[in-house]
Amino acid sequence: MIHKNFPMVPRVIFGRGSFNQLNEILAPKRLNIDAPFIFLIDDVFKGNTDLTSRISLSYDDRIIFISADEEPKTSQVDKLVEDIILNTKERPSGIIGIGGGTLLDLAKAVSIMLTNDGESKSYQGWDLVKNPAVYHVGIPTISGTGAEVSRTTVLTGPKRKLGINSDYTPFDQVILDSDLTVGVPHEQWFYTGMDCYIHCIESLSGSYLNTFSQSYGGMAFQLCQEVFLDNNLSEIESREKLMMASWHGGMSIAYSQVGVAHAMSYGLAFLLGTKHGIGNCLVFDHLEEFYPEGVKLFKQMKEKHNIILPKGICANLSDNDFDVMINIALGLTPLWENALGKNWQKIITKEKLKALYQKI
Repeated sequence: MIHKNFPMVPRVIFGRGSFNQLNEILAPKRLNIDAPFIFLIDDVFKGNTDLTSRISLSYDDRIIFISADEEPKTSQVDKLVEDIILNTKERPSGIIGIGGGTLLDLAKAVSIMLTNDGESKSYQGWDLVKNPAVYHVGIPTISGTGAEVSRTTVLTGPKRKLGINSDYTPFDQVILDSDLTVGVPHEQWFYTGMDCYIHCIESLSGSYLNTFSQSYGGMAFQLCQEVFLDNNLSEIESREKLMMASWHGGMSIAYSQVGVAHAMSYGLAFLLGTKHGIGNCLVFDHLEEFYPEGVKLFKQMKEKHNIILPKGICANLSDNDFDVMINIALGLTPLWENALGKNWQKIITKEKLKALYQKI
């Protein structure tokens, strides 16, 4: 048996106010005055001087504000890379992503494509990246996706939604400052937090489960229960615990995989553009057959936080639309193997998937 030799984030700083140390962290990483740092920042922070005033721009450093309203796309990555190449004298010293999963995934993908030829869609899959990425830093401003610690950057391409999974994807540096998550809208906080919770459920109940993933997944699961069901946490404690749940949830799938909810939500995202967090929730709400205890607890969390999921988003889809989503979902073999075992194709059929999508 050959064991996978996965990389981990080599440097992480945790604590309220740790974002203030960004400039001193970056300073020794500058290659020269013609090699700028490029900051990819969620445009929700445009005009937010509390954040932007703490970023010291020197020489040709740039901030690029990017909307997170849509899931990250391969075409978007390629356009960003082209823009950076055309407007910099030398390859950047580093890419810094500040935001939620969308911005973190874009930062990882851009850093990879600056050193690898061709289009980003060619690297969707497992271990296709040949050259190390440029130095890249992840700074989450919402907790749950695990994008800050994972070895994948999930992108929607022209034919599929799939990650660039590689040893060169993980960040070189992560800054975990829970103060940056203050002010996240309640529903977005819940949906993104549930991404972490669903990571745990799918990892802990999967056929790929091992002690490595179990230890991280168990910790993340415990933290999620404290955050979403415990009445005794202060806001500060809740933010810090969810930030660490996200980290552990992301680590739990490094040596494991996600499952049914993620596979099906990829179909929703590809066809309808459904954001990842809410997409997982919409699917998971109907997966009692696969995750009975996990779904039961999810419904309790949903009720406690007064979350009402949208209904009927698949009500007017054509048979062809359903086929597109089903084919996207079924193409994610490792997810189904983790969820249902090697004989998963005997358990899940196109008809069964269509019936599940029709409930959403």
